[in-house]
Amino acid sequence: MLDENYYVYKKEVDWSLLHEGVGIPVTIQVVFQHSINQFLSRGQSKNIYLVIEGKTYKAELKNQKFDERKYPNRTDIMQIRYNPQSDIAQKLRNIFSSSYQYILEQRNAIFDKQKKFINVPKEQKEYLAIYTTVYADTYLLDCITREDTIATKEQIAHEDEQEYETSINYGLMDSKATIETACQTTKIRKLSRAIGDNLKLLYDYRCQLCGQNISERYEVAVAESHHIDPFVESLNNNADNQIIICPNHHRIIHRANPVFYRGKLTFAYKNGVEERIVLDRHLSRHRTAGSMG
Repeated sequence: MLDENYYVYKKEVDWSLLHEGVGIPVTIQVVFQHSINQFLSRGQSKNIYLVIEGKTYKAELKNQKFDERKYPNRTDIMQIRYNPQSDIAQKLRNIFSSSYQYILEQRNAIFDKQKKFINVPKEQKEYLAIYTTVYADTYLLDCITREDTIATKEQIAHEDEQEYETSINYGLMDSKATIETACQTTKIRKLSRAIGDNLKLLYDYRCQLCGQNISERYEVAVAESHHIDPFVESLNNNADNQIIICPNHHRIIHRANPVFYRGKLTFAYKNGVEERIVLDRHLSRHRTAGSMG
């Protein structure tokens, strides 16, 4: 199951995060959705506390109110809000100084200052991971900087993908890593596992390929997360790059190495067998017709 800090959301660092706050799409974050529904209704807000590098900062959690007649199918819009001059905003700008300087330079180069969203180059992207804690009003923030990503890439460059996924699914860590590297890579490994754990809850531990929860009859919870594009090559631990499958299918995929067609949500094996995903509650949102994983 999950650790004591439950995964909420992985957010790419942008101008808004560095100044105003971050929106949380609760429809795809099962753990957070269940948690907030217990204490915050639509249109309400409350003070919350954000813990970063051992220090606590005050912010606001707001469930935005909107015209339900105009947007009848819209789900809750949850936002963590803070002032641009607040201590937490300044702390984030300091930690993510690389992204901040790049975005600032790009903004200064354009005339329309309303164009707030600027894409940071892929190799420079940084992320903020948000976790709930045992306290309903307190959230833990993990900052994944460029340096963390570089260290992780160097550490797992020669690691086998199946061994990496085993370590993620079962919480194993690399005992050969130095203390400094371990601290950097642990954040990313922890995030990969947390995203997978969240997806396991989303699918109730059922395999997306066969639809079965093979451990249900034994009253235990066993399912595994698999990276569509190998993580040791892509460093992509986003939900759209992970599927939940039973251990049997996981071993077969690693042994047979099929091609995954995102457009059809289908694995194509070298012997001609095609196997389509039968349970999908998150991949189709990112699917591009005809594309390959």
